[in-house]
Amino acid sequence: MLVPIFTLKLNHKINPRMVTIGKYDGLLVFIHNPHTRAQRPVSHRLSQSAQDSDVSLLNINQAVSCLTAGKLGPNTTGDTLLVGSQTNLLAYDVHDNADVFYKDVADGANAIVLGQLGDISSPLAIIGGNCALQGFDYMGNDKFWTVTGDNVRSLVLSDFTGDGKNELLVGSEDFDIRVFKEDELVSEMSENETVTALCHMHDCRFGYALANGTVGVYDRNARYWRIKSKNHAMSIHAFDLNSDGVVELITGWSNGKIDARSDRTGEVIFKDNLSSSVAGVVEGDYRLDGQKQLICASVEGEVRGYLPASKELKGNLMDSSAEQDLVRELSNRKQNLLLELRNYEENSKACSVQGVSESSGGVGVIPANTQLQTALSVRASTEAQKAHVELSISTPNETIIRAVLIFAEGIFEGESHVVHPSAQNLSGCVRVPIVPPKDIPVDLHIKAFIGGRTSTQFHVFEITRHLPRFSMYDISSDSDSAEPPSGRVTFSISERPQRVVMWLNQNFLLPKGVDSPDVTFTSLRGGGHLSISMASSGQITLRTDDVDLAGDLVQSLASFLGIEELSSEADFPEYFEELRTTLTEVDEFHSVHQKLTAAMADHSNYIKNMLVQAEDARLMGHTTTMKKRYRELYDLNRDLINEYKIRSNNHNALLACLKSVNLAIQRAGRLRVGKPKNQVIAACRDAIKSNNINSLFRIMRAGTASS
Repeated sequence: MLVPIFTLKLNHKINPRMVTIGKYDGLLVFIHNPHTRAQRPVSHRLSQSAQDSDVSLLNINQAVSCLTAGKLGPNTTGDTLLVGSQTNLLAYDVHDNADVFYKDVADGANAIVLGQLGDISSPLAIIGGNCALQGFDYMGNDKFWTVTGDNVRSLVLSDFTGDGKNELLVGSEDFDIRVFKEDELVSEMSENETVTALCHMHDCRFGYALANGTVGVYDRNARYWRIKSKNHAMSIHAFDLNSDGVVELITGWSNGKIDARSDRTGEVIFKDNLSSSVAGVVEGDYRLDGQKQLICASVEGEVRGYLPASKELKGNLMDSSAEQDLVRELSNRKQNLLLELRNYEENSKACSVQGVSESSGGVGVIPANTQLQTALSVRASTEAQKAHVELSISTPNETIIRAVLIFAEGIFEGESHVVHPSAQNLSGCVRVPIVPPKDIPVDLHIKAFIGGRTSTQFHVFEITRHLPRFSMYDISSDSDSAEPPSGRVTFSISERPQRVVMWLNQNFLLPKGVDSPDVTFTSLRGGGHLSISMASSGQITLRTDDVDLAGDLVQSLASFLGIEELSSEADFPEYFEELRTTLTEVDEFHSVHQKLTAAMADHSNYIKNMLVQAEDARLMGHTTTMKKRYRELYDLNRDLINEYKIRSNNHNALLACLKSVNLAIQRAGRLRVGKPKNQVIAACRDAIKSNNINSLFRIMRAGTASS
């Protein structure tokens, strides 16, 4: 086993996911610097720890929400420390003990990454916050901005497309991993929980971690492998621990475990344990001996460093080559086949002894023509049950289904669902209600136990059934539909109507299929209506009051038809009216924020004067005056606390409104594809910065600021 090359104990607790490492003029600093003792000057930000002379404390005066370090400026000495909070981003030069820049960020900073993005010449400090992404250069200039679907929780720069330039991978609270080529969205992967961590592995491969304890690896937009734990992954990192030239996925867990998993299979090749939850995993030449170490820190301040295994030690790691993996897989298959053969032999013996016919299936023998049949259908709501998609699983003969196991990501709690009919209800058909929470395509992996009514052994049938993306919409006739929706989006395509019909049949659950692109649906979730029509000129009109559904339909159709650029006109009166109200509230909250800030500044000056008067009275022995001043200070302090609560509530309400505004820009962008999408997002942002609300709505409707 690999053992730590150094272990140290800091006399400070470490916040989870708040660990980084940087190089400053050859000296490693923050949190711990063992190479200079008590030599660093103190300032308004940096101070020496009273508990440990090796530790320097940086005063931020705000709750730190993200942290990283790296080379930001061309002429800076060493790395720049970047500290994000919910209101500001600080770039700090540790070597010179000075701020590089200090920027207000209205959307907050939940995650941060530093490096090159696409063709942008200078490195960027990119922060992800309230549905927005923002990048700053070494001067603090805003060089990059775009919106994403939900609050950002993780970021990484990686060459996703293999073109030699970095793309930005974004993990968010809406369970999606999005890939941006500068401000263009080029790929999107859906998971089943919040994406809490991302890391670049090698080539086009990257690792990810979810809030439910899942870690895994993607190769571009295809999942390579994943595992799930009952613990939470606090930090992931790519590091070549076994010296084979390929990095492993290092994971630090909430129970203190550290493990390294093979890039190929996800198997554990090394593990160790800290005494408390892991706070972060980084790498760097911490001993200044020219070798990179893997460094793991716990929330209690324990730090361990590991070197890659030597050739002699490599065999002691739990590593396996591709050939060994293949031998293990073939051995497992052999054991499964031998077990299956033994069951067949036992069944054959039992049949010959007891004289059991094949049709009776007394000991598990079933007819040779037994198949597992599946069907999907839409079921409207009734008094007995809510609207749902019904999965019917059946066999064509007298056999019965003893149990069904369905595995589907993002649909069932825990990702799997088991149906086990009672002995009185055994039959050859099982119906399972399914309610997809979002409009995403899902593969249903089904396993069914099939046998006779008196069987004690069952055959396992496996089948995979695809659940279409828009399965929660029931086709309806024109006579059944109520007043048409007021919201619409219109665009033109140069495709035959038959191609649109193919898209409809693949993405909706239609009982008999349709032969015309003009259809009307009813939503099983909210009861709203959706109508799709196509004119002879190629103009398509989607009518719905759900702007998110309209965006999903546009993106799905464009992907199916291979359309790279698509402009559209859109109008959603009800949603736009809500957005106008939200923008008015944003202005009001900003105004209240400025008034509260000014009032607190006045109170601060008043406190300073009153404190001086109270101390003067104390020194002069005027006890009555001193008590009076301190009573006034006490009352003023209480008022300040109340004002802070008001200011905090106002700030939270402002953040909620800003999130709605950013989501509105994202939704307007999703009604277009390619360059028109990027132009709409950029133009919307410019309209908001200039406070031109009328221009904003013109852009959302027409895709351009011109009327």
